[in-house]
Amino acid sequence: MKISPRSPKIPRPVIALGAVSLMNDTSSEMVFPLLPLFLRSLGAPPALIGLIEGVAETTASLLKLFSGWLADRLGKHRLLAFLGYTLAALTRPLLAFATAPVQVLGLRFIDRFGKGLRTAPRDALIAVTTAPENRGLAFGFHRAMDNLGAAVGPALASLILLFAPENYRLVFLIAAVPALLSLGMFWWGVRDAPALPRSEARHPLAGARGLLKGRFGWYLGCVLIFTLGNSSDAFLLMRAQDVGVPIALAPLLWMGLNLLRSVFGLYGGWLADKRGRLWTLRWGWLCYALVYAGFGLANALWQIVGLFVLYAVFYALTEGAERALVAEFVPAERSGQAYGLFHFVVGVAALPASVLFGWLWQIFGAAVAFTTGAGLALMATLGVSVFVQSNVSRG
Repeated sequence: MKISPRSPKIPRPVIALGAVSLMNDTSSEMVFPLLPLFLRSLGAPPALIGLIEGVAETTASLLKLFSGWLADRLGKHRLLAFLGYTLAALTRPLLAFATAPVQVLGLRFIDRFGKGLRTAPRDALIAVTTAPENRGLAFGFHRAMDNLGAAVGPALASLILLFAPENYRLVFLIAAVPALLSLGMFWWGVRDAPALPRSEARHPLAGARGLLKGRFGWYLGCVLIFTLGNSSDAFLLMRAQDVGVPIALAPLLWMGLNLLRSVFGLYGGWLADKRGRLWTLRWGWLCYALVYAGFGLANALWQIVGLFVLYAVFYALTEGAERALVAEFVPAERSGQAYGLFHFVVGVAALPASVLFGWLWQIFGAAVAFTTGAGLALMATLGVSVFVQSNVSRG
């Protein structure tokens, strides 16, 4: 499919993928916040709950690397993305019938297997479907729809539990509805997405050294440094509670953050296309450094609320730009592998980032932990400015 100058800035397959993410994330976020409570009701101790989530997220991170290569090798990006969404959709209703923690572990493994299978091929589809000068907008739109689902999902779950207190199984059953709708949207809306060229790489890391030798390698290195300072958002809620935010307000902060990410995300992607993706990414990372420094110093409710708003701005400036930059560094036939590497680096660094942050908080206090995160963000900003700037076009 060739994109003419008169083509819409956000092509139909990208709009469809955004709708798919909206529905799928609505389903996922109806389930995810309730899983620890559900597991506790099944008798799972905290250590087992942590193990289940650790296995789930590690599975997704490792598989993203493999799925990107496999999609390039087979030329079946649409098929793998669809299968990934299908696996996730099937697990939601099955959770309602789980009677033991080990069953939840198996279903979470399948759910995250689906996420790992679909993410890199889906991002490659968005990149190849969209004109290069509009990729920031396309990825910003997709992330905005995803974040909207992350706000709608918990709201729906809370509404159901209001009428059916502690009936987690009912929530899991109803969560299957938007998940199944997402499959229909994918099948109908992404059918005319273009096919990508097939790669000859014989394994997931074949040719990766060549990709990492150039601009893409420097970029991933900067992303790695930044991600090491980007700990779990749960720490922000913990800090908010320490400052005096009532526990009842915490879900509203979380919902508000995701709503603002959705509202600002489309503009952030558009800005990345107009002003330059590297320029936008740098300001986003600087914004993150300011937010984390602020959380380390905050001592009032209004400061926490303001920092959450600014945190949404950080997401808006970076989510579209980060993914659009990947497509600038690699040939089209290697885009699946490149997105797999990108998501793999982010996923693998996320665990030590949270462990480091938690250790710093426990030993030295919250101010040191947040300041360290801000410092790593500044280092990444400097790195991307020095090593990548001269080689990146604004389109």
